Amino acid sequence: MSSAAEVVVGLVILVGLVGVVVPIIPGTLLILAAILVWALMTGGATAWTVFALAALVLVITGVVKYTWPGQRMRDGGVPNLSVMIGGVVGIVGFFVVPVVGLFLGFVLGTYVAEWVRLRNVNIAWASTLHAVKAVGLSMVVELFGALVAAGLWLGAVVLV
Repeated sequence: MSSAAEVVVGLVILVGLVGVVVPIIPGTLLILAAILVWALMTGGATAWTVFALAALVLVITGVVKYTWPGQRMRDGGVPNLSVMIGGVVGIVGFFVVPVVGLFLGFVLGTYVAEWVRLRNVNIAWASTLHAVKAVGLSMVVELFGALVAAGLWLGAVVLV
């Protein structure tokens, strides 16, 4: 694979990393697709081993991303409906106030849903903070997997 093509793959991986943090684009899928293209164009056992390891890491962190924070929210008493309402309001917020509106909308939607459910401002806010921490944990887990996959690719490019 040419150096220019490897730079393009690296840029796609970088866009994927940004997509993990700012969930506008499917970051994990972009990273996996970029590494797959690199493996197809590079060929050889090393490239396919890197792709397999990156895919394994992304699948494992993808599973953990959904199970660990979800369990924490259940333990904290935050129902799925409140989180879903927060997600929908977050998506609307993204279009009203680009990028920042996603976070603000999620917090507002979750808080209002919890306030309606619990009828107590303080408990609703505590529940909302619990949900925000769980979503943040989810993002950190996904970012960790994406960084490991990107690191595997970068290590292979530099060493091979």
